Parts: sequence; structure tokens; C-alpha cells
Amino acid sequence: MSRRVKRKSEKIYAFIDSQNLNLGTSKSIYKKRKLIYKGWRLDYRKFLTYLSDKFRVDKALLFIGFIPSNKKLYSSLKRWGYEIVYKPTVKDGYGKPKGNVDAELVLHSARLEYDNYDKAVIVSGDGDFHCLHKFLKEMHKLKAIIIPNKFSESSLLKEFQNLKVFLYREKSKLELR
Repeated sequence: MSRRVKRKSEKIYAFIDSQNLNLGTSKSIYKKRKLIYKGWRLDYRKFLTYLSDKFRVDKALLFIGFIPSNKKLYSSLKRWGYEIVYKPTVKDGYGKPKGNVDAELVLHSARLEYDNYDKAVIVSGDGDFHCLHKFLKEMHKLKAIIIPNKFSESSLLKEFQNLKVFLYREKSKLELR
């Protein structure tokens, strides 16, 4: 059986850390004042198609901080096929909204949705998910870890080499034009 063909009954869910995905693709990274990664704008419609085509994802849960002025964005994401899981936000010391979604993503993937899928695709290069990756791998439920760029990858993900996919390599297919 080809690796790209899933069994008929296999359900695959993607759990997406929207902040990690957004900043990981869009933020340029400098080292000693030298540009080592040029940020780009991800087309979220194309990304959902990519998840479906490459990983056969049935459901994409996007974890995002709720900001009332972004309602139009949330409506678009839902219309394109994402299931949105909101995190309440607070303002940081500079007045910027802050809403860390890590706990919600872990709770949904390891408890609330756990019995509904056979394999999980985790979209984040964040080392905070190391325990989740380890748990899902032990349970034979971890299909892939999608990391926005190689410079945003946590060193804690080294043990998952065979499961890692770097999104920056797909920039030509996924960039918003």
C-alpha cells in the first residue's frame, strides 16, 4: 500500500497553532544583522488544500486568539473549511493582544478529539508540544509535525526527524499572491 493512500476508515485531523504558523512563515529572521529567512504570507486556502492533498486531513482545527476586530478573518477561515477553536486574549504590557493556544491544542488533541481521529498532524515548531508529540507517537497516532521554517524549530523536536515536514519548502505553492 502506498504511503500517500490512507485506509478508508482512517481519520486524520490537523491541529494548528495559528500564531506559530503565522509568525513562522511571515516573520523575517536575522542573525547578526544578516537576513537568514525572508518571511512570506501564507495563503490559508491553499494551506488547507495542501493538508488535504498531502496528508489526507479530514478536519483542520485552527487554534487562535479571539480578537473582535478579526471577525471577518474568522468567517473566511470557517468558510474555507477550518474549524476554529478560540482562546480568549488579554493585552500584554504594550497593549498588544496575547492569547497562547498551547493548552487548548493539547486538550483537544489528547482528550476532546482523541477518540475521533486515527492520526494527527500537528502544525507548530514549538517545543512546548514535545510531550504531546511523544504521547501521540507512543499511541501510534502521530502522522506528521509541520514546522513553518527551519529557524523556528525547537531543538526538542530532534527525536521526531522522520515525522517533520518543513513548510517553507512549499512556499512556491502556498504563498498568498
